[in-house]
Amino acid sequence: MRYRDSGVDIDRAAAALKRAGEALRSTWTPRVLSELGAFGGLFDAAGFKDPVLVSSIDGVGTKLKLAFATGRHDTVGACLVNHCVNDVLVQGARPLFFLDYFGTGALGPGVLEAVIGGMAAACRENGCALIGGETAELPGFYAAGEYDLAGCIVGLVERGRLVDGRAIRPGDLLVGLASTGLHTNGYSLARKVLLEEAQLALDAVPPGLTVTLADALLAVHRSYLRHVERAEAAGVAIKGMVHLTGGGFLDNIPRILPAGCRAVIDTRAWAVPPLFRLIAERGQVARAEMHRVFNLGVGYLLVIDPAERARLEAAGLPDLLGVIGEIAAGAGPVELAG
Repeated sequence: MRYRDSGVDIDRAAAALKRAGEALRSTWTPRVLSELGAFGGLFDAAGFKDPVLVSSIDGVGTKLKLAFATGRHDTVGACLVNHCVNDVLVQGARPLFFLDYFGTGALGPGVLEAVIGGMAAACRENGCALIGGETAELPGFYAAGEYDLAGCIVGLVERGRLVDGRAIRPGDLLVGLASTGLHTNGYSLARKVLLEEAQLALDAVPPGLTVTLADALLAVHRSYLRHVERAEAAGVAIKGMVHLTGGGFLDNIPRILPAGCRAVIDTRAWAVPPLFRLIAERGQVARAEMHRVFNLGVGYLLVIDPAERARLEAAGLPDLLGVIGEIAAGAGPVELAG
């Protein structure tokens, strides 16, 4: 008996990775010192003054179920990278390199290449090198035609440019940047409501939407790296940042607030996109639950002093929703006003 007889085809995996090699190399900068197939990815970190490494690891959640159902595997790879980029960006870091994990029962034709292609495209856009990963065939562990995906990112920020929220004070403003949709959170509830309960078809265009349900649900998680860079280039002093992921408004905003500060969100300050309204209506999901599970069209928050508002607005950031809340004195949960 051979390994292949147990369901693990080493040659097939090697061939798929070889086909994806060009995409991987396209993300490399002169700082990448290793080659494909090395036991470890090598990255030259010389030239920084007082560097602080910032790391994060995440997955795509059950958004993968939509990729399986539609056969579209390129967007989830990009989602994974952008999610991780945003997580380290919150503390002021710029991405250096990225590593991924792809686990499946059996490699499907073209699937790994599509996923890696999506990751590579996002890495190029974010100036991040995809320097390594793990591809695992685990027969009997994953359902047929399915896979899991995770990624680890390492970024860097000079110590003097760390953004940790310590300077946040009552009276500061919360400025929102628009999301592309659900990003990578809340898909279990969204699928339960839209696909199981409401029985909506993925290839249909539901009322209020202008694209198919599949297109809306598979929209790529937006990276906010260029937005932040543009704000900083305009001289905007950013006191804190929030990536609205799992936990939505209610759980994520408190993560950056110092003692004596709480957040008040004006829920009338932006128009909630139709996809979220559809989920709330069809699933009879309570207002507080929606704000705890979903980003509701706001993917990222900047905390600034009111004196910075005009400078930020003049910076011409794309996807700028404007001021959607403020920091108030006291303790307690996020307040949903309006």
